[in-house]
Amino acid sequence: MAGEDELACVYAALILADDQVAITSDKIATLLKAAGVSVEPYWPGLFAKALDGMNVKDLITNVGSSAGSAPAAAAAPAPAAAAASKAPAEEKKKEAKKEESDHSDEDMGFGLFD
Repeated sequence: MAGEDELACVYAALILADDQVAITSDKIATLLKAAGVSVEPYWPGLFAKALDGMNVKDLITNVGSSAGSAPAAAAAPAPAAAAASKAPAEEKKKEAKKEESDHSDEDMGFGLFD
């Protein structure tokens, strides 16, 4: 978990980003002083360097948006390939259903609510 010093600097950086003010170590330190929070002197500079040139609002709004986009783009097959592989896909589905019916939980001696 984040320490109190880190958390205070995160909040100060978020306040500066929300007010559309450049995030610098001096401004973070000023906000922390006004809030009555004391942190180690290296924290404001560390956060200012880490966020230098970054758009903090974009970072917040795009959290996790790239995780699901790559597989979705690859999921759409080409029309010609879909038509050519339609018959074998149907056969595989029939085989999979057949295998599923052969192996049920009841055959193994246990069920969901046993």
